[in-house]
Amino acid sequence: MSRKSNKVRSGVLGAMLCGISMCVVASVQNSEVGEPAHRTALVSNQAKQAVLLGAAVTGSNRLVAVGERGMVLLSDDGGVQWHQGVVPVSVTLTAVRFAGEQGVAVGHGGVVLTSSDGGEHWELRLDGQRAAQLALKAAKADNNAALVGSAQLLMDEGPDKPFLDVAIDNQGRLLVVGAYGMIFASPDQGQNWSSWMGRLDNPDGLHLYAIRQRGNELLVAGERGLVLRSVDDGTTFERLQTPYKGSLFTAELSGERDIVVAGLKGSLLRSPDNGATWQRLTAADASSFTGSALGADGSLYLVTQAGHMLGLQHGGLVQLSQQALPSLNGIALVNAENVVLLSNRGLTTLRLDGRAEGLK
Repeated sequence: MSRKSNKVRSGVLGAMLCGISMCVVASVQNSEVGEPAHRTALVSNQAKQAVLLGAAVTGSNRLVAVGERGMVLLSDDGGVQWHQGVVPVSVTLTAVRFAGEQGVAVGHGGVVLTSSDGGEHWELRLDGQRAAQLALKAAKADNNAALVGSAQLLMDEGPDKPFLDVAIDNQGRLLVVGAYGMIFASPDQGQNWSSWMGRLDNPDGLHLYAIRQRGNELLVAGERGLVLRSVDDGTTFERLQTPYKGSLFTAELSGERDIVVAGLKGSLLRSPDNGATWQRLTAADASSFTGSALGADGSLYLVTQAGHMLGLQHGGLVQLSQQALPSLNGIALVNAENVVLLSNRGLTTLRLDGRAEGLK
């Protein structure tokens, strides 16, 4: 990939993220790397009004939300009261996942953080500079000229590329994905890392927006309709053919064979047979899907740029929220009756009967 094309792709990434309510964190500027990647996040009494992008639930049912300036917010009462975790960086965090009380968060500057105490304290496990070094070393070992060129660009341009999603399993294995086809794996809660960029059929270095895991199965979704699936714990990946070539910002694996991916212009693709065939659905207002969550019973919930929450019911999309909400970035399920919605204006608790419990 040339420097010129890389610069154009950077602008595209910013535009894409702006299109899903993330304008404030879309362009990964120098102010989002360097010193902020090594400066502890400040404690703020306005944290609940911050731009929040990702959320998860721990094994003890604690809610954990992440967002701008390294903020990690924690709630032990279903989203009524929140306090901040201790975070060693102040770059924007884009996604968080938990397996029990073991957590991982990712964000700008190529940072990866882990927590072993339910999100109270976090450690820096990877940054963009080290990630670039790992990518270059792996590309040279594989004698892959194209990947060597891409990895060298990562080295030359500095740690300005964001990770956008992460997966964690009960053994503490981590997988992180992000801009320009970045994908890295750790077998031990972030102590050691390897580049998996050479394992993907992604010669153009398309942005990777979502990763999900179901047993030994992995699913990666990204730019230009890219969907990649592995059934051997990531040793190999197959590129699935889909009927949509726009960006896919979220994905879910439900049941034993169902795959759902969703993204730009309200486009949702559903496969009942592990990607062999697809059904395409579109949100009524064609607003982009920005996040999703699975209920314990397999119910699928999605949020959109237009501030709507939708459910996938009886093979169709049903709007579950009726009142005006801000443009939404993410969703987490509190319990069978309530969800927490994330936006550029903070947190909203919403009952599944459609009633908002106050915009925080």
